[in-house]
Amino acid sequence: MSTPIHQMSVRELGQRMRDGELSAVAVTEYLLERIDRLQPSLNAFTHIARDSALEAARHSDSLFKAGTPRSLLEGIPVAIKDNKYVQGMPFVFGSPLFKDRIAENDELPIALLKAGGAVIMGKTNLPEFASRGSTYNPVYGATGNPWNPALTTGGSSGGSVAAVASGMVPLSLGTDGGGSIRRPAGYTNLVGLKPTLSRIPRADGFTSVLYDCEVVGPIGRTVDDVRIMMSVIAGPHRRDQRSRGFPRISAMGTAPAKLKILFVERLKDAPVDPQISARCQAAARILENLGHDVVVGDLPFDITPVTANWATVGNVCMSLIAKQAPAFDELATADYVVRAADGFKLTGADYQEVIELLYTLRSEVGESFAEYDIIMSPTSAANPWEKDQGFPPTIDGRPVGPRGHAVFTNWVNACSHPAVALPAGFTEEGMPVGFQLVADFGADELLLDLARQYEAAVPYTSQRPRTEV
Repeated sequence: MSTPIHQMSVRELGQRMRDGELSAVAVTEYLLERIDRLQPSLNAFTHIARDSALEAARHSDSLFKAGTPRSLLEGIPVAIKDNKYVQGMPFVFGSPLFKDRIAENDELPIALLKAGGAVIMGKTNLPEFASRGSTYNPVYGATGNPWNPALTTGGSSGGSVAAVASGMVPLSLGTDGGGSIRRPAGYTNLVGLKPTLSRIPRADGFTSVLYDCEVVGPIGRTVDDVRIMMSVIAGPHRRDQRSRGFPRISAMGTAPAKLKILFVERLKDAPVDPQISARCQAAARILENLGHDVVVGDLPFDITPVTANWATVGNVCMSLIAKQAPAFDELATADYVVRAADGFKLTGADYQEVIELLYTLRSEVGESFAEYDIIMSPTSAANPWEKDQGFPPTIDGRPVGPRGHAVFTNWVNACSHPAVALPAGFTEEGMPVGFQLVADFGADELLLDLARQYEAAVPYTSQRPRTEV
C-alpha cells in the first residue's frame, strides 16, 4: 500500500473499505495505535473510546460485506470536541465542574454521524467552557501544535485540529462560536468549516455559551474530506426548525463561476503580523489568477457595536450554566465565576439590546453580499504562541488584549454566515498561516466549491508536520 492509512483522504479510505482492500477494524486499530503514540506529546484527546470504536468498526465491516454501507462516512474514524454529548462518554468541557460527568445521550450531530456509519474515536481537548483562544484547561492541561508541540493550536477546537493534523484521525467535529474552528485550522494547515447557522442541525446538547452564534462544523485535511462530512450531517431535520429550509449538501462539487471577492487585509488599525499579511496577499493573488475579481478594501459594515458587546452574550450564557450547576462558584475557574456574576447583573433589557445589535448586523451584512460574493481575510492576526498562555501579548510589536489575535472571526458568528479556513502557506519559522473565505447566508456549497478550486492550485495540503510522519 503506497499511501499510509493516516495520510489517506476520507474518500480513498472509504473506497478501499468498500472494495475490501481495508477493513474498518484495521483502520481503527491502526489509528488507535497512532493515538497512543502521539497523545503524550500533543495531548489532543481527553477520552479515547477504544472499545466502542472497535465495536462500531466491526459493525461497519459487516455492512461493507453485505454491500450496504450507510454513507460515505461508513467506517471513517471521527473525533468529537468535548463540548458535545456522546452517549456513554465523558462530558467534561475542560472544567473541574464536570470532571465526573458522563453523557446520557447523543447530541443530534453525533447521532447523525453514527447513523452515517462514522466510528467515534473519542473526545478532544478544549479550553474550559470553550471560551479561550488557546487550548488548555485545569483538568487536562495544554494541547500542543503538531507543527511545534511547544506552541498552541489556538482555541477552542484545539484538540480537534491537533488530532487531525497529526494523523490521529482524518476528521473531527468541532464548534465555532467566535472563530474556534477557523483559527485553529489556520494554525495547523487544515480546512475548517463554520457552516451557516443550522446548516448542521442541532438539538439535545448542552446549554449554549454564545446564544445562536456557535455552530458545529467539520475539520479535515482537505476540502473534499470536509465536504463529505457535510454531505452526511448537513440537511433538514425536524429537531431543528431552522434547518428545514436548507437542501442537503452534495458530496461532489462544481467549479464556481467568476466571483467578486472583497479582501479585507486588516480591521481598521488593529495590528496584524507581517508574515500573515504577506501569506494572505499571496492567497488573494492565487484567487485572482483563478479568474476571480479580487478587490482590497474595508468591511462594508460596522462590526464595532457587536464586538464591543460580545462579552455580554457570553457572560449571560455563563450565568445560566452557573444557575444550573450549584457547585459552579466552587469548582469553575475564577475568571468564569466573575463572568457569571457579571451575567447575573445584567437586566433582560440589557441582554435584549445586544440581541437587537446582532439582528441589525445580520441585516447589514446581508445587504453587503448583494455586492460581493465572498469576503476574504486572515483567520488570525497572530501566529501561534506558547501553548500554556491564553493569548499573545503583542502583535507586530504592539500590545494587545485577549481578543487581539481574534479580530477577524467573531463578526461571522454574529451574522450567522458560513466561512471556511484554508491554508495560506507558512511563516519563516515553518508555522502554518490560514485565511478565511466568508459567503452569503446559506451559500455553503458555493464556499466549498471555491475552496476546492483554490486547494487544487496550491501545494500546502501535501505538507505535513513532523509529528504526522
